[in-house]
Amino acid sequence: MFQAAAWLISQFYELTSNHIFSISLVALVIMMLIFPLTLKSTKSMLEMQRVQPEMRRLQQQYRNDRQKLNEEMMKLYQEHKVNPLASCLPLLAQMPIFIIMFRVLHGLTNKDANGLIDPDYISKSSKLFESLSGEKEMLSFGLDLSLTPVKAIQDNAATGVIYALLVAALMGLYFLQQRMIASRTVSPTMSATQQKVMQYLPVFFGVFQLFFPVALVFYYIAQTLVRIAQQSYITRRFYRGDESLGKQAQAASAKAREMAEKDGGGTGLFSQLKQDAARSKEQPKSSPKSTPNKRVTPPKSGSTPGKGKPTPPNRPKPSAGKSRHPKPPRP
Repeated sequence: MFQAAAWLISQFYELTSNHIFSISLVALVIMMLIFPLTLKSTKSMLEMQRVQPEMRRLQQQYRNDRQKLNEEMMKLYQEHKVNPLASCLPLLAQMPIFIIMFRVLHGLTNKDANGLIDPDYISKSSKLFESLSGEKEMLSFGLDLSLTPVKAIQDNAATGVIYALLVAALMGLYFLQQRMIASRTVSPTMSATQQKVMQYLPVFFGVFQLFFPVALVFYYIAQTLVRIAQQSYITRRFYRGDESLGKQAQAASAKAREMAEKDGGGTGLFSQLKQDAARSKEQPKSSPKSTPNKRVTPPKSGSTPGKGKPTPPNRPKPSAGKSRHPKPPRP
C-alpha cells in the first residue's frame, strides 16, 4: 500500500514536475474515490434524523424494558431501511489512508546520517527519486517540504513565519468546513455547548500539523479544499426545497429536540445522564431477601454471661434413657 501511494505521487510528478502539485493531485484522487461513501453516509445520516421523533417516542414508551426497546428500534430501522452504521463509512476509509500518506510523505523526505534525502517506497529509476536523492531539501515554490513548521521557525524565524501561516490557513479551512456542516445540522441529542465544541475540535487538530512535514500540510490543505467543494454539492443536492430529505431531517430533529426537552428538561450529555439516573430510581426495587435468624449456641461450659448477672452453674446432662423431668413416685 505504501508503494502504491508513492507510485501515484511519482506518476503525478512525471506530469507536473512539482512536488506540491503532485501531492495535491493525490489528495484530489483520494477524495474523489471516497466521495461515493460520503454521499451514502450523508443520506443515511439524514434518514436517521428523519425518524428521530419516532425513536424518541419508543425510548419513552419502553424506557424500563431495554430488550423490548432494542427489538422495536430494529423494526423501525428495517421499516425505514436505515443503517445506523453507514454514516461511519467515510471515517473508516480515511483512517488507513491517513496512516499510509503520513508514512509515505515521511519516507519521501527520509534523510540519512549526512542529512541528505534518501527516499523510500519509490523506484530508483523514477523522476521523483532522481529529484530528491542526495538533496538536502525537498523544494517547491521556495519551500522545503521536508521541514516541520516548528523546525523552520527554529532555524529562521523570518522564513518560519511562512510555514506557520500555512498551518493557520489549514486551521481556517477546517473551521470553514465545520461551519458549513453545523449550519445545516440540528442535533436532537447535543446541547449548544457540545455543538460548539464539535465545531472547533477539528481546528485544534491543525495545531498538530506544526510538528509534521510541510508536505503533509499541503496534502491536508488540498484535501480540505476538495472536501469543502463536496460539502457545497451535498448542500445543494440534499437541502434544496422544503420537501428535500435534508429539510425533512432538520424539521424532524427540531421536533425530537422539543420532545426531549419536554420529557427530561434537556438534550445534552449531562441531561441524558440525569434522565438515566432518574429512570433507574423509578424502577421498582426488588424486595430484600429475608435472612433467617441465627441462634447463637452457648458454649459447653455454660451460657453466655450477661451484664452484671452471675454465671449459672453447669447443669448435669440427663443420662440416656432418662427423662429430663422425672415423674413423681406413685403413692
